[in-house]
Amino acid sequence: MEEFRFAVMGAGNIAGKFCRAVRIAGNCRVSAVASKSLERAQAFAGENGIERAYGDYRAMLEEEKPDCVYIAVTTDAHYKLASLCLDYRVPVLCEKAMFTNSGHAEEIFARSYREGIFVMEAMWSRFLPAIRKAGEWLRQGRIGKASLLEADIGFAAPRDAKNRYFNPALGGGAAFDITVYAWELAMYFFGPDLPERTRAEALWGETGVDVSDHVTLLWKDRAASLNTSFLAPVEERLVIYGDKGKIHIPKPHVAGEAILYSVDGQIAEHFRDTKTQNGFEYEIREVMECIANGAVESLAVPHSLTLGCARLFDSIRETKVQ
Repeated sequence: MEEFRFAVMGAGNIAGKFCRAVRIAGNCRVSAVASKSLERAQAFAGENGIERAYGDYRAMLEEEKPDCVYIAVTTDAHYKLASLCLDYRVPVLCEKAMFTNSGHAEEIFARSYREGIFVMEAMWSRFLPAIRKAGEWLRQGRIGKASLLEADIGFAAPRDAKNRYFNPALGGGAAFDITVYAWELAMYFFGPDLPERTRAEALWGETGVDVSDHVTLLWKDRAASLNTSFLAPVEERLVIYGDKGKIHIPKPHVAGEAILYSVDGQIAEHFRDTKTQNGFEYEIREVMECIANGAVESLAVPHSLTLGCARLFDSIRETKVQ
């Protein structure tokens, strides 16, 4: 099979991790990178062994015609660049949070289906072996009937009003940076049906972005509680409780292990991921397989998942006192 060619929009740290993962994934390469700064793109290309660098996103699409573009810029530009890629009929893998509101999500996914172009949010956590193992335990009934999920993710973000965490112009806020993980992992375990009721509360910071979120998801027979924050080093964990035990995943968004407990609190099984080299390699292989098969969306990270999360962002935004 002919080597798959990715192009990258953005020249930051996350784009560098993606390039390293491409070298691991096999039968693919990053052939070009574009940034708003040509100098930055050229430096990034030199550091990552990329042949061509551009200071203009449109020019890269016109010249390269890649098999897929990985969008790795700040959240505020995701919708605009995803739209631009679709204008050139180029498949899209876009970093989380892919959209800041449901209107943008609905528009892009409608175009994806109408025009037959693959689009996926880069929710790499859903592919991690520890997450997959926990899902396997859940499906096997190892903890019996699961009824409650708790997810806590957070850290003390650098206090700088201009950085991507706190600057609203860059798409800052806990919702887009970490609540997205909590939601999409909760839906991995308790979905795919959307919750019947969702309640969102947020603490808003001085720069106008949400700095802590609390979200409650309710189905007929199960509930999830999601807590995320930029204000403190939270004990990051995801716990699923059943009537015959529980599953504990430390640091769930970067999960390297999962622990299965019996009903009496004893460890029944402890899974440790010893094979993952980067973490992004799994989503990269998924993208290549989907595009090779002519799919417009991934079953692992479907459009409905990203759209549901964008609607959660709408709900969080509504809690802000004007």
